[in-house]
Amino acid sequence: MAEREFDYVVVGGGTAGCAVAARLSEDPDVSVCLIEAGPSDVGDDQILDLSRWMELLESGYDWDYPIEPQASGNSYMRHARAKVLGGCSSHNSAIAFWAPKENLDDWAAGGATGWSAEECYPFYRKLETALDTTEEAEAPGRGTDGPVTIRTVGDQDPCGEALLAACEQVGLPTTPFNTGRTVLRGANWFQVNAKPDGSRSSASVAYIHPNLDRPNLTLMTGYRAEKLNLDTSGPRPRATGARLRTPDTRHAIDVTARREVVLSAGAIDGPKLLMLSGIGPAAHLREVGVEVVVDAPGVGENLQDHPEGLVQWEALQPMPTASTQWWQIGIFAGSEGRTTPDLMFHYGSVPFDMNIVRYGYPTADNTFCLTPNVTGAQSKGTVRLSTRDYHDKPKVDPQYFTHEHDREVMIRGIRVAREIAAAPALKEWVGKELAPGEQDSTDEELFEYIRKTHNTVYHPSCTVKMGADSDDMAPVDAQLRVKGVDGLRVADGSIMPDLITVNPCITTMMIGERCADFIRNPR
Repeated sequence: MAEREFDYVVVGGGTAGCAVAARLSEDPDVSVCLIEAGPSDVGDDQILDLSRWMELLESGYDWDYPIEPQASGNSYMRHARAKVLGGCSSHNSAIAFWAPKENLDDWAAGGATGWSAEECYPFYRKLETALDTTEEAEAPGRGTDGPVTIRTVGDQDPCGEALLAACEQVGLPTTPFNTGRTVLRGANWFQVNAKPDGSRSSASVAYIHPNLDRPNLTLMTGYRAEKLNLDTSGPRPRATGARLRTPDTRHAIDVTARREVVLSAGAIDGPKLLMLSGIGPAAHLREVGVEVVVDAPGVGENLQDHPEGLVQWEALQPMPTASTQWWQIGIFAGSEGRTTPDLMFHYGSVPFDMNIVRYGYPTADNTFCLTPNVTGAQSKGTVRLSTRDYHDKPKVDPQYFTHEHDREVMIRGIRVAREIAAAPALKEWVGKELAPGEQDSTDEELFEYIRKTHNTVYHPSCTVKMGADSDDMAPVDAQLRVKGVDGLRVADGSIMPDLITVNPCITTMMIGERCADFIRNPR
């Protein structure tokens, strides 16, 4: 069995893992290994050209996880998880937001000490170079020399311009994003982590591509982790590395970490790998035949997501034939009395019929849509092993719309979308409502449509949440160390105590930055 040894082993070359590996390898006196199950994205225009991102769904770059049958949701839905260097930052629409101050302060107040907005915002600044942004007096100050380029979408989209005017007419003013002020009600063109030429500024492009020649950074693509290796001979188990396999070999490869292992495999594969390694809910592990090393009941619990609805219209004028990434505008429509919005929309300038055609809803080639999503969904699910074989996909059960709050917010979202579409500014654009269609008007009719056809914004998170040492359902502490195991941290979207209001990609990079800082500067 071949063996390799490093100071640090990062399992998962995704949105956070790339940041962790790059920052740790800035120290020339340590060696770092970054492991990614998928291929490299270097020179691959299918990945790097942001406008082609929708081609990646259910492609060879997608782990493509089905979900368990849903009592209140769309059982046909699938979760796209990227199988490529850069992870979901190489696979998504690159919408870039800092987390609202209120979200981060709630994390800290709930037991994630050190994760307040005041303590996290410097790491957002560290990772970004922000282009053409609007600053306000209360803005936290945008970064100017970080590896990730963030800029405002500048598409020539007359329907989008009319949409922003329509939003103004219904009380949702054009409001700058990422200024330090949480937008409760407003709309604007998105900011994206992309370069001016339309190529991605993903975690791999930003953190790994410029550093491929570092002698102390080893990149291993095409290697899938079977399990984490744990030494159980001492008073506490210690992570010593990972066992890897490639699709074309029967032989395992062990990589060894002299100092620490960082697991950055995401909110689905991360808890799966922990459980396969014996770290998870003891009863479940025994049920599937995995030896229990650490009884960690919170592993795979607390799955949160942004469920997404759809209102789609036939366009009366030709829609754009080119775009930065086809989802260019965000709209927030928070309820009165809230400090963060409970409802967000993405405006799409292309047909989005993947979940409606099976039910006979009409579609067309020239359409636009608004996709309301529940930003603070109260329905929470689980990730569980299906078997103890690492080849097998885990059981992903988001339990969509099992909480009444989520139903109410989504129904309101469809009504708000219709209100925007009825505004005078969109009169020359809005044709027939294709889905759900004007025949659905009652709350019951609208929820039945939602239940059958809803999608996701592909933001599964929170399945290995961080929290106070006393919180038995928080598998990691506030410095991302796995409780009960030495030498093991988790750094990805799974560690969020609660999913943030907005698209979480940039926050996941920030988590990677913070993990590297914890390791390099022990508290």
